[in-house]
Amino acid sequence: MPPAIRPLSPELQKAAVEKLNEIPEKIEDDIAALREWIRQQPHLKARTDDQTLVNFLRGCKYSLERTKSKIDRFYTLRTKYPDFYAAHKVDVDKLLEIFRLGAIILLPRPLNDNGPRIALLRQAMYDPSVYTFQEVNHAAGLMQQIMLNEDDVAIVNGMISILDLANVTTGHFLHMTPSFAKKMTVFQEEALPLRPQGVHFINTPAGFETIFNMFKPMLSKKQQGRLYVHGNKWDALYDQVPQKYLPIEYGGENGSIPEIIAEWEQRILAYRSYWDEENNYGTDESLRLGKAVDFESLFGLQGSFRQLNVD
Repeated sequence: MPPAIRPLSPELQKAAVEKLNEIPEKIEDDIAALREWIRQQPHLKARTDDQTLVNFLRGCKYSLERTKSKIDRFYTLRTKYPDFYAAHKVDVDKLLEIFRLGAIILLPRPLNDNGPRIALLRQAMYDPSVYTFQEVNHAAGLMQQIMLNEDDVAIVNGMISILDLANVTTGHFLHMTPSFAKKMTVFQEEALPLRPQGVHFINTPAGFETIFNMFKPMLSKKQQGRLYVHGNKWDALYDQVPQKYLPIEYGGENGSIPEIIAEWEQRILAYRSYWDEENNYGTDESLRLGKAVDFESLFGLQGSFRQLNVD
């Protein structure tokens, strides 16, 4: 394995081989092939360090074609829609302000100690008259980027998300337009090499079904099958995510929310220069060889992302 790649723990290496088709002796060749493909794309300026490329390969189970597609979409969408996806012109202080609210919490222990990373999302922690969901989503996206760079557990074993919708108001729901929902789901399925393993909704309020029914058809059939609506039935959640894997504030043993926020604040601050560097990467559609990206089709309800088969 190239020395520029973080070594995995024995448990994660076993999972990478068994679940992701990783062949350690071939990683160097796979990275070289991917780097050469990027070099041949005049429209694409992407990060090509070993760790970034192996993270994408793992997120695509070592399918070179899927990996190429994800890298291209990753930079294409962030360039085309910077307000939704990009790390350009990042206001780190605003990001920290949003993060300190505790709306986005990434728990230290993975599910069953050797499974997916667990994210706890609490939409009611921000005031929709002060922050837009787009701003909160941007903050979450930058945290996803840090995970993509650093979190081998999430890259190899994927992600479980728990959305606690207690005290969510109509004001929060009004931020979730169909257009925004499409952009969010397309990026998650077509561009981000972090594999979602399940999304659990708890404490769902009246009116939730309307948003859920708008959002669900935008996902692939496989991802639709990984959505779980528990209402107020915590036992139904515990059947899949035992309570001990929740934070102390939820009766669990998986860290305290203030401590997690403090630890992540240091990680976010360490990335100040990284976001400046991101301005060097992206796409120039005028230089793309072959067929141009049909953005209208991509984000239309009949767009190709409805037929995606991701894992």
